[in-house]
Amino acid sequence: MSIRVAVIGAGAAGLCSARHLLNRGVETVVFEIGSCIGGLWVYGNDNGLSPAYDSLHLNSEARVTAYKDYPFPEGGPLYPDHRKVREYLEAYAEKFGVTPHIRFGSRVTEVAPVGAGRWCVTLADGSSSEFDAVVVGSGHQGLPSHPSWRDDFTGEYLHSHSYRIPEPFRGKRVLVVGMGNSAVDIAADICVVTKSATISARSPVLMMPRMLFGVPTSRVLGRLEKPWMPWPVRRTIRETLTRIVHGRMEQWGFVTPKSRTHPTSHPSLMSHFVWDRIKAKPGIASVKEQEVTFVDGTSETYDSVIVATGYQVDLPFLAPELRPLNGHKLELFLRVVHPAHRGLYFVGMFNVAGGGNIRMMDDQAEWVTQLVTGELPPPDQAAIQVGMEEEQAYLRKHYPAAPRYALELDPVFYRKQLQREFQRAIGARNNPQRNAK
Repeated sequence: MSIRVAVIGAGAAGLCSARHLLNRGVETVVFEIGSCIGGLWVYGNDNGLSPAYDSLHLNSEARVTAYKDYPFPEGGPLYPDHRKVREYLEAYAEKFGVTPHIRFGSRVTEVAPVGAGRWCVTLADGSSSEFDAVVVGSGHQGLPSHPSWRDDFTGEYLHSHSYRIPEPFRGKRVLVVGMGNSAVDIAADICVVTKSATISARSPVLMMPRMLFGVPTSRVLGRLEKPWMPWPVRRTIRETLTRIVHGRMEQWGFVTPKSRTHPTSHPSLMSHFVWDRIKAKPGIASVKEQEVTFVDGTSETYDSVIVATGYQVDLPFLAPELRPLNGHKLELFLRVVHPAHRGLYFVGMFNVAGGGNIRMMDDQAEWVTQLVTGELPPPDQAAIQVGMEEEQAYLRKHYPAAPRYALELDPVFYRKQLQREFQRAIGARNNPQRNAK
């Protein structure tokens, strides 16, 4: 019996999902809002969802970011920019025959169960089709999240999602809010043209060097850190390496973290601190017109504020009961399987804490295909509940209780979970009578 699957989104997650499904002979339709392949990696994407700015590069090394059987071209940069990543994704889609299965200009307005384990996908033009399963690969960076004081600031305000180039900020006093990848990229980008640039770090941060001993820092950590090491030991290794290159975080106005946090690095940001092009401030206490007061009691006046305060997961085509988030808590088994609705899957609903997002999407897409085709049996409700509780306990233990970490994914822990699930599923497939008991 033929199987028909809908994939939502033609970015990195949707492409590998479609590729694995097509490779198993599954009839696959990819619905893409815009007119091109690449999702968030397309600068000026007409789907309206891409946050790509002109200086955007991969934060993880190309060789560990690429799909596992399709590397980036040899001789390319260690950290490709958005243009190279877009070219790579387009080449991947062509190589594995995904492109002919993409319906461009197709906005999905509703995904709804229609009984007997089937799903109906409705588009903005009113057309609809039924499928045996739906894979949501549309990403989680489409709806910007804003701070509560947004309307109190009367100067120029924008979210990092709307930032593109530094030139509009020439000669201005600019505050960048946040210490994630986008925040540090933008701060380093604009500080060479601004009158003054400040970055506000509400939480402690370890600004690790991008390169060490002539190679990416991730390679050095891969040699020094071992899976059996407790987190305090690994943290000490990272702090020591950072201090050798950048000194203490406190000397630049930051606070060194003592709990586990999302790693931050940039190839030139700390050099701009040395040249006094940028300064650090703690979190924001209040805002009145163009004056910002920080939690240390100091105040500064700014012409512009750029907030890099993250995103809300926006899945408007799913009814509330189908959405995988309960507040900031992700309710999916191994980030992929909906616990209550069979045939609804998610790929790419995470932020990897070290490592490459695209590579992890590839692992998820392969598992989804095995579930869709029946190569592996689906997890039972008991396994789903145990797995979800285990992951939430891990997040509570290792990461701050903040919205930023709702989608955090530790690659070592996650791959152990996946491997355990594969072993369970293979055992259930090979011993169906024992599984039934």
